Amino acid sequence: MPLVSVERKAACAWVTLDRPPLNLIVPELIAELRAAFEALARDKSVRAAVVTGAGRAFTAGMQVQVLRDLTPATAKALITSLHEAIHAVHDAPFPTVAMVNGPCLGAGFELAMACDLRVVAAGAQLGLPEVKVGAPSVIEAALLPALVGPGRAAEMLLTGESVTAEQALDWGLVNRVAPAGELEGATAALVEKILACAPQAIRLQKELMVRWRNTDLASAVRFGINAFAQNYASGEAREAALAFLEKRSPKFE
Repeated sequence: MPLVSVERKAACAWVTLDRPPLNLIVPELIAELRAAFEALARDKSVRAAVVTGAGRAFTAGMQVQVLRDLTPATAKALITSLHEAIHAVHDAPFPTVAMVNGPCLGAGFELAMACDLRVVAAGAQLGLPEVKVGAPSVIEAALLPALVGPGRAAEMLLTGESVTAEQALDWGLVNRVAPAGELEGATAALVEKILACAPQAIRLQKELMVRWRNTDLASAVRFGINAFAQNYASGEAREAALAFLEKRSPKFE
């Protein structure tokens, strides 16, 4: 059985880590996650993706048995493959939303941080407990300081303590918190707001967001100028302006 399933709901792909009850990460799941997002990136009909977990957890992190017998060489290979999979999510050419339905720990939290938006079930725990089991938090844990600030990031990284969904919302780490029974609806509503926008503009905006994360301010502004001009290669910008002036909904192809 596949460990990662992909379901299309109109223009949105719903990607589920399917190894319940905790969706613990193993090499096979890593490979399937990367393959799924690389395939979605090639499909220009995909305009957004939701990442979630089957059962009661988003993912509680890496399967400890996988970590137990690593050597320096195999540890480097494993963490490199995990980075490449999460990076495929981070750099997807469409917006990504993490629907965190339960515990979101370790590499699972790094995966959620690699998404553009996060919708979290009330009471869910998010954190990087690696230092409690003898390892530093690495790869996409580097995204944390920009999301919550260096002081809060240092506390989470150096103590291994988790935060609740409600605390994460207060810190700006997540975008929405919803009761478990309303989580899918809240996520779908957020996705619909994205899908209502001009498709080409959204793709350009996502490309800019990725570039901004990896460059200096002057380069980021230059990329933005080029993207603004590129946007007028399609008819979307004209249609949006006409629709606004004519007081109607735009019709994007």
